Amino acid sequence: MNDDNKLITVTSPLLPDLDEFHEMLKEIWDSKWITNNGSFHKQLEKELAEYLKVPYVSLFTNGTLPLITALQALHITGEVITTPYSFVATTHALWWNGIKPVFVDIDPSTGNIDPEKIESAITSRTTAIMPVHVYGKPCDTKKIQSIADKYGLKVIYDAAHAFGVEVNGESVLNAGDLSTLSFHATKVYNTIEGGAMIMHDEQTKKRIDYLKNFGFHGETEVIAPGINSKMDEIRSAYGILNLRQVDAAIEARHQVAIKYRNALREVDGITFFDDMPGVRHNYSYFPIFIDSEKYGMSRDELYFKMKESNVLGRRYFYPLISEFSTYKGLPSAGRENLPNAHKMADSVICLPMYHSLTDMDVQKVISILKREKAE
Repeated sequence: MNDDNKLITVTSPLLPDLDEFHEMLKEIWDSKWITNNGSFHKQLEKELAEYLKVPYVSLFTNGTLPLITALQALHITGEVITTPYSFVATTHALWWNGIKPVFVDIDPSTGNIDPEKIESAITSRTTAIMPVHVYGKPCDTKKIQSIADKYGLKVIYDAAHAFGVEVNGESVLNAGDLSTLSFHATKVYNTIEGGAMIMHDEQTKKRIDYLKNFGFHGETEVIAPGINSKMDEIRSAYGILNLRQVDAAIEARHQVAIKYRNALREVDGITFFDDMPGVRHNYSYFPIFIDSEKYGMSRDELYFKMKESNVLGRRYFYPLISEFSTYKGLPSAGRENLPNAHKMADSVICLPMYHSLTDMDVQKVISILKREKAE
């Protein structure tokens, strides 16, 4: 029997087995080594590199600091071309480094930065491109790299949503100069709070590891103006356990996505993304897009109707980063420059999507969407 009072949240964290976690905590307590590149930290970096099919991983305490540090590591200055359709941390990382963000519009078929719009935004001050794999859907990395090579630009991918995503068997995290991940509690794979940077060579890995630990090289030498953004042993242990169950969680999310698609495909006024050919998706989000004329209700009306029924969606990403006060005055932030991004931001709702959603939960979400269409 359906419990109408049950709150169905938009996301729910993947949690390790409490008994197993307790055993690892006992090891940490016995060793009294709780941070500063301990054994669990080293183990998680190694296991993540193997799982993600990447050469090197550097762990961070959250997903924003690797973005900030990547810009420092590559000595990025001036202007960076990026997308307005992302979480604010993408652009905040530029701002904290004294870099001017330059927004270009998105491809409406993916939500990712449109490579065809990048070249016209390049100026003599442009030093890098910072795309985002939105909802875990891979960017057109080949086109972006071709543009970067042509103009001598660096490419840093905000891959916060792209844990485990592959294109034709190759990790999307290997694209560009550096990629960054978020392991926030809301992500497919989490370490409560956490993040990582992916790099291609050992020398860069060493530099990043210096930068995230105040720039210390040994006990007394500081070789760069670093920051403190290390991951601790407790969250590293938590991450080791979660890595063992993340594949099952991704498959459970996949099944939820199949149910949503099968039920909503014929609902007039609701559209969504299908899987991309050759891509191993992680089903981190399930965004739908509302055409108010066809659906008979605006996106916001539906959003609040869902809330009244104890189903929490999220208008993600709304508003656009370019609409926030810090960035609104930038020349590239004008609405006329970003029509596709505005259309997507004004029509999106991310439906509940996580590994522990029950069939009853999913059916309740679907029935609300269909019932509201009929009213």
